[in-house]
Amino acid sequence: MDFRDDVQLDTSQVESGGRGRLPGGGLAVGGGAAGIIALIVALIFGINPGNITGGDPAPVGPSSNLGAQCKTGEDADQNEECRVVGVVNSIQEYWPNAVEGYQPAKTVLFSGAVNTGCGAADSSVGPFYCPNDQRVYLDLSFFDQLQSRFGAEGGPFAQAYVIGHEYGHHVQNLTGVLGQSQSDRQGPESGAVRVELQADCYAGAWAKNAYETGLFEKPFTQADIEQALSAAAAVGDDNIQKRAQGRVDPEGFTHGTSEQRVKWFSTGYETGDPRRCDTFSGGI
Repeated sequence: MDFRDDVQLDTSQVESGGRGRLPGGGLAVGGGAAGIIALIVALIFGINPGNITGGDPAPVGPSSNLGAQCKTGEDADQNEECRVVGVVNSIQEYWPNAVEGYQPAKTVLFSGAVNTGCGAADSSVGPFYCPNDQRVYLDLSFFDQLQSRFGAEGGPFAQAYVIGHEYGHHVQNLTGVLGQSQSDRQGPESGAVRVELQADCYAGAWAKNAYETGLFEKPFTQADIEQALSAAAAVGDDNIQKRAQGRVDPEGFTHGTSEQRVKWFSTGYETGDPRRCDTFSGGI
């Protein structure tokens, strides 16, 4: 995944939430969602965006030095934070042409803990999207965990897949789909699983069209896509449950199996058409 050296990055789309610790070192979320959050912490990926509610929107913290250090695509190829900026820029260049009425959403980079419009969160929840303030939250340490704890191949495009998935939730929020998981949060055919698989598919649709956004030197290679597929497989419910408890419990699924996550990312990537990402009609 190589950016064009001369492309100009828009750092206004990415903010720094700073560093911090929550009182007691835990996860503080309003709205009586503690049990749900415990489940999310156990899964360590892609927070079910309907599950964190409550709390007033809070400031995300002072701006970092991204504007000074992330100016061009060359910077994005050399610096992890700048790469996030480049990926976010590409995603938000793509979606207005694919979804009528798309509104940009910022990404907040944080370390340790952060206050959000959905309450306070720490890095144990993994990357997540908050519909209350329409922001994606990302602690870059997650990508090390993706490799060390869940066996993913890693690499720059694994990161791009994760970011693309979270922006898929933003698209779902804008189109009204996100609320479909609110009352159906667990199980192999649940609304929660269907929401997550659709977000995987949306990430694939962006990936197929990313070169057309003008930020990348060339279309993604098969090696790039393999990084995404490895990440998708690593965060399947069955893989995470096996690693955490030595067995698989489909009734506890919230995101879909490794096979399903790979399947739906691939559907988006192979077709390049988000209209093919209907995970709510029929089997998944």
